[in-house]
Amino acid sequence: MRVKMKLAAAAMAVSATTASMAPAGAEELVLYCSPQIEWCNVMVEAFTRETGIDVLMTRKSSGETFAQIKAESANPRGDVWWGGTGDPHLQAAEEGLTEVYKSPLLPKLHDWAQRQAEQSGYRTVGIYAGALGFGYNSELLEQKGLPAPACWADLTNPALKNEVEIANPNSSGTSYTMLATMVQLMGEDKAFAYLKELHKNIAQYTKSGSAPIKDAARGEVTIGIVFQHDAVTQAVNGFPIVTVAPCEGTGYEIGSMSIIKGGPNPEAAKKFYDFALRADVQELAAKAKAYQVPSNTEAKAPPQAPDLSTIKLIDYDFKKYGSAEERTRLLKKWDAEIGSLAK
Repeated sequence: MRVKMKLAAAAMAVSATTASMAPAGAEELVLYCSPQIEWCNVMVEAFTRETGIDVLMTRKSSGETFAQIKAESANPRGDVWWGGTGDPHLQAAEEGLTEVYKSPLLPKLHDWAQRQAEQSGYRTVGIYAGALGFGYNSELLEQKGLPAPACWADLTNPALKNEVEIANPNSSGTSYTMLATMVQLMGEDKAFAYLKELHKNIAQYTKSGSAPIKDAARGEVTIGIVFQHDAVTQAVNGFPIVTVAPCEGTGYEIGSMSIIKGGPNPEAAKKFYDFALRADVQELAAKAKAYQVPSNTEAKAPPQAPDLSTIKLIDYDFKKYGSAEERTRLLKKWDAEIGSLAK
């Protein structure tokens, strides 16, 4: 469903199926949003308040959004894809689904965000970063007498059967990052052997990347494999969630933003793109309890955000694992060797 965010005295969400529902002559933007819905809403409200541009917003995970943009390529309906892991953004760039755009704010971004732009031929750009990891419900762990996991290897302990959740990498950028991380951390054969062992402990594969830690917070499962900032969000919300940076090392995401090629509102798209790269706008993440590290060097990360300098990060190869060939190959292999296994 698209949600039309229009500010009057207060923010209002109105269901919309087509842009024609807006007043005649009103400037519009069709936004595909992949982070948590609370952050999407904050961004939409702030942009509309500042520009007067009506926004039709759809929230889907990054894998789902990539699939939608590709399916709509003959008749693009979206203008901007904001957020979500960088790998599918890079694949969209490689397949010519997104537009080249160099924002005047590029020089203000961290090196990792600028490299993302350069690698894509300036068809996408980094807007935040976040490390992969997991979180566990400490109360459940204690009640069940389970050992506290500190490493990736700990998650294959037979005592954790049906106690772990992760998303499906076909729909979730978070889970694809985990798949690519394991391959880079262990080598492909050992990575898939690990994932087969981990499968024995998986309660379910969710559609959304952040769903596993939300389920852990509610006590529906004990451990959720997610980006660490998503676990922090649940802890800040008062749930007994402990965030873990795995001892072996871990991958990370560069959350990205792209202008969709042939979208209906190209000028509004550029306005949003520049807006989203501003330091003051990136600092709005804290209002939505989003604890990613912002890409603008002048933006202050929320104090609760994981400190990437203290986490053992692998040298994640974004160019390779964001390529159409490698991403398609790994997902196909996961489907055949992991997704097809019985539960």
